[in-house]
Amino acid sequence: MASETILNKKIKEVDELAEKISKAKVVLLTDYRGINVEDVTGIRAKLRGVKTEYKVIKNNITRRALAKSGYEGLDNLLEGPTAVVLGYDDYLEASKIIYEYAKENDNYKIKGGIIDGKVVSAEEIITLAKLPSRETLIAQLAGALLGNVTKLAVALDQVRAQRENA
Repeated sequence: MASETILNKKIKEVDELAEKISKAKVVLLTDYRGINVEDVTGIRAKLRGVKTEYKVIKNNITRRALAKSGYEGLDNLLEGPTAVVLGYDDYLEASKIIYEYAKENDNYKIKGGIIDGKVVSAEEIITLAKLPSRETLIAQLAGALLGNVTKLAVALDQVRAQRENA
């Protein structure tokens, strides 16, 4: 039987992870088989730039923390090596970074996760990650609006020119 010290340490780990899960906007579960330390360091550096953590945590601790946070339906994803990605600001950027890495590395897989309090599948995360960033969407909208305003200005100028010539 495990000693009381070890049990207390594990309870503390579960509590800390449950608190982080509760605060996170995105929690991704990934299979990290076949990647090396250099790759993990690179992923962590990119994720740090978007206020996101990348942790390798024992599945049992993750399972208990998810249950403590009130999330169900993810137990089947906690088989084999699992890394936990916790994003606190923007769920889209963290998803994009992980998706891009998974695209480049056949062994690395997104298993599923939680986005804004909703349990989602790997397919839903991948679909979300393929969307353009918020800034790109705003730029596209601004471009479309500016194009229409420009057309309106040209049309009004032509009407003015015709009235001056008449």
